[in-house]
Amino acid sequence: MDMILVLTIFIVVFALAFDFINGFHDTANAIATSVSTRALTPRQAIILAATMNFIGALTFTGVAKTITKDIVDPFALENGPLIILAALTSAIAWNLITWYYGIPSSSSHAIIGSVAGAAISAAGVGILNYGGFLKILQSLILSPFLALGVGFTIMNIFRFIFKNANLYSTTRGFRMFQIVTAAFQAYTHGTNDAQKAMGIITMALIAGGYHATTDIPEWVRISAALAMGLGTAVGGWKIIKTVGGKIMKIRPINGAAADLSSALVILSATMFHLPVSTTHVISSAIMGVGAAQRVKGVKWGVARRIVLTWIITLPVSALIAGFVYQVLHLFF
Repeated sequence: MDMILVLTIFIVVFALAFDFINGFHDTANAIATSVSTRALTPRQAIILAATMNFIGALTFTGVAKTITKDIVDPFALENGPLIILAALTSAIAWNLITWYYGIPSSSSHAIIGSVAGAAISAAGVGILNYGGFLKILQSLILSPFLALGVGFTIMNIFRFIFKNANLYSTTRGFRMFQIVTAAFQAYTHGTNDAQKAMGIITMALIAGGYHATTDIPEWVRISAALAMGLGTAVGGWKIIKTVGGKIMKIRPINGAAADLSSALVILSATMFHLPVSTTHVISSAIMGVGAAQRVKGVKWGVARRIVLTWIITLPVSALIAGFVYQVLHLFF
């Protein structure tokens, strides 16, 4: 069998595995607040998140096209299949490490950093599409700050509107509303995160000579959506614990505000074809909501640990991918 074909098959399998792992790694992001406030049971939340993730993954392709062409040019990528395989290996390894330790790191940072690191290891820094790569970095950096501000604003609006409302009725109403916001958040998660595996597979098909445009094949869209949905169904309980309870004590009104804020930011990014980290956006929205109530109520020590992981994920995943590429290059 042709070696390029073998590598491409490996990439498709690894990309779907990355999407599956992304699903259970990031399930917590979509459902942590609704579980912690008891708006939904864990089982109900996972079924809802898996379904909405699947639907969201099939809705858009703009982010997938950005991943396909804006980090490196897949049409000019020598040893492209090997580079992409090294990137996926690195991203999966980082996701599993952070999942094991319950750290809400970014799958988006991991895959983008890994593609860049493997490509640089193979062809030097000149291989990067700097315009597209910087645009992606800007969206990854700015989106958490935007989510922080949106979360702060929406929570203050809720507090103003319901300042004289009966506490019991408000809590019960927001617990019901949170089912809607959790579904919306899971949907937006699918519209952005599942796109990354689609883009990687399409990039590999182009680099291997099996696809001639940056359009996403239908079978790639469906298989990536299924992998994301199945991964979500597995769940990520360790990360739920961190996102859902360790950043701040969450009540239904807080959870609804955080869900709505993060969903709006993620969907906005998707509409502009920009990949963002759902982990970063959701954690930042929770911090913004907490700060709107009481700055001291946010456990900033945990927040600092999360931010540190955000910062190191790109360079660490790039270094791992570069090393993996050099090892693979010895055998292929």
